[in-house]
Amino acid sequence: MGVKNKLKEIRMKDYMMNQKEFCNMLKISQSTYSSIESNKIQGNIENILSIARALNRKVEEIWYLED
Repeated sequence: MGVKNKLKEIRMKDYMMNQKEFCNMLKISQSTYSSIESNKIQGNIENILSIARALNRKVEEIWYLED
């Protein structure tokens, strides 16, 4: 079991932005965002809440537990 996210799907389908544009919108560094999007790191709670707020979504709509 692990925590996964739907950030790439959201970025590509809903915003049609590349990572750099998306990071600028979210006000997060591209290196941090890239690591979070690819599930290499989960991100700290501040980043998670900040991203969810910027996307106007609940955390559970972005991050989920994978069996």
